[in-house]
Amino acid sequence: MSNLDAVKGSIPPVVTPFRNGAVDYEAYAGLIEFQVAEGSHGILVNGTTAEPSTLTTEERNQLVDIAIETVGGRVPIVAATGSQSLVETKQLTTHAANAGVDALLVVTPYYIRPPQRGLIEYYLEVASQHDTPWMIYHIPGRTAINVTLDSMQALREKSPTFVGMKHAVNDLGFVTECFSALGDDFKIFVGLEELSFPMMTIGACGLMNAVGNLRPGVLAEMCQAVWDSDLKRGRELHQRLLEINQAVFYDTNPIPMKYMMKKLGLMPENEHRLPMMSATPELEQRLDGVLQRAGLLKGATA
Repeated sequence: MSNLDAVKGSIPPVVTPFRNGAVDYEAYAGLIEFQVAEGSHGILVNGTTAEPSTLTTEERNQLVDIAIETVGGRVPIVAATGSQSLVETKQLTTHAANAGVDALLVVTPYYIRPPQRGLIEYYLEVASQHDTPWMIYHIPGRTAINVTLDSMQALREKSPTFVGMKHAVNDLGFVTECFSALGDDFKIFVGLEELSFPMMTIGACGLMNAVGNLRPGVLAEMCQAVWDSDLKRGRELHQRLLEINQAVFYDTNPIPMKYMMKKLGLMPENEHRLPMMSATPELEQRLDGVLQRAGLLKGATA
């Protein structure tokens, strides 16, 4: 757990590029380089924005390997290794831990709607297979289940490698309760763009936001502003991102994000796997306006 202190700041969930239905691993390596060059504090592999439920276990494992090879130790790597299936979660987790990621992010198993006691045992079973620090990915909007504070406390007591969570819920009160019950060293990452600045001001250690695929430098700068206690600057940067933050959810993430990345030349293709689909012409026009007003398109004024 020697690298755990470095796991903080803006750690964007990098999208998965596809070309003709296959994962474009070369383009993925390029996106990782872009993140490092733009000042991101880390890389999140196979987060929701990467469309992991459309990937095979082998593809997810290969993305982890490519990220590690490309980064070369320059920034921490967090691997999202959760799935609906315990067996698959253990396979993904074992591969990522053996590959040498700095931390793991394990989503609450979706669709099943398990009881809290089942969640606790699920996480303890996964954690027992490795010594890598791990976090819960708390996103009830996608999984249909909340993790309670009591469950968090039970996991904190029983798993010494349980170190935090990504919180993708519009609930600042729960964040404060977690710090009170679990300690200020409990790592909480912001998972909703609209809460980036406010959640960091009450103790979140960083961001794992989809918009980091498009504006990584601004997010890294906002984290630094909070660390420097320059709240005026942090608020200004947060407001600068307002419309792009909103645009991420004009359709199911990462549909808008992939279109905007292709439009700006950040990746060669704007492609998804079914049941996800690319942006409609109407959405493309709306997103073009967002990029224009943000000063990101050629000839635009910031």
